[in-house]
Amino acid sequence: MKTIRPKSRLNTTVRIPGSKSITHRAIIAASLAKGESLLQDFLECEDTLYTANALQELGVNMSYDGKNIRVAGTGGKFRPALIRKRLYLGNSGTSFRLLLSVVALGRGEFILTGTQRMLTRPIGPLVTALKQLGVEVSCVENNDCPPVLLKADGIRGGVVSIPGDKSSQFVSSLLLSGPYAENDVEIKLAGELVSRPYVDITINVMALFGVEVDREGYECFRIPSGQAYQPGEFTIQGDASSASYFWAAAAVTGGTVATENIHPYATRQGDIRFLETLERMGCFIEKKSDRVVVHGGTLSGIDVEMSDMPDMVPTLAAIGLFARGKTTIRNVSHLRYKESDRLRALALEWNRLGGRVEETGDGLIIHGGRPLSGTLIDPHDDHRLAMSLAVVGLRVPGIRIREEGCVNKSFSRFWELWDRL
Repeated sequence: MKTIRPKSRLNTTVRIPGSKSITHRAIIAASLAKGESLLQDFLECEDTLYTANALQELGVNMSYDGKNIRVAGTGGKFRPALIRKRLYLGNSGTSFRLLLSVVALGRGEFILTGTQRMLTRPIGPLVTALKQLGVEVSCVENNDCPPVLLKADGIRGGVVSIPGDKSSQFVSSLLLSGPYAENDVEIKLAGELVSRPYVDITINVMALFGVEVDREGYECFRIPSGQAYQPGEFTIQGDASSASYFWAAAAVTGGTVATENIHPYATRQGDIRFLETLERMGCFIEKKSDRVVVHGGTLSGIDVEMSDMPDMVPTLAAIGLFARGKTTIRNVSHLRYKESDRLRALALEWNRLGGRVEETGDGLIIHGGRPLSGTLIDPHDDHRLAMSLAVVGLRVPGIRIREEGCVNKSFSRFWELWDRL
């Protein structure tokens, strides 16, 4: 259990660790390259270690050196599985989705599985897409959820249609494995793609490792066969999602927080746009080449569409409790399939504090300015809820967070850095 201590008018600097999203993609690209790559500022957390460990199970050699990791890529030729191999991926949806297509490049039978929550998270659209590309794959329980049985023998390639309203990670998964398919891969999106910036991150990482993707906006992607990832040195920039909690700390206390290792002008991370949201609410933002400084101000509620930065919803929900008026969050129904049903969990726990939060079909309405009181709160084993509760606790005495270790999923040093505030 973690007790949060209230603070007033912070004035501090925090160095933000490497991006989780970029780390996942970089370690996969490096594993598929032929030769050794050096990943600097590798983010070591539960999720990225699930990805790294699974790749090692496929025969990729890795060695850690402080914040760096050396990856001896296999050129897309993994060690064959002589007996059925079980790959356990915890509750890392990113690991599961990105790796499912990558494992299909191997040879042998694999069972991909995870925690009980993972076994309820949809994977059906990606399984169907892989079948269209010639992969023998199925959901063991025939329920479009893990565990997944994969009889890997490479990816034939071809044209595939996939819905865009569930997860952008389905598209990223097919993109990452596409260069090693036997034939060209063409991905057509059915409907609007959610979380678009994460696909941009994937394509950018692929380009940095020497692979090009032809695209028509967010409607169609083509990966020519015969390309290969090239090894090299790659520095992973700071995580804008992780920085958001420290930006929020400045916002709710009226203080100033500088976050180093954030590159607002160069990053492809969609969550950097959360700074625009903070400006709309009344904060003052300073952007420099390698850092962002947030100055808190008088907060006002806003109406915002957040389909492209869904991970920022808990952070905004925390800030919204202290804003004048109403904060409306729209078009994030896909948050119901994260580590928790985030919309339901946020409404439930914020209301337990005395807030007034309405859960809608695709979002939340937060009525700010209500008197709040601290209590023991359940983060629903969801790292982003726990870190957002830490923000609330800066203003509300008595907040205690049950099973605070869930933050290790994405930000293992969070409490260490938070306590320094």
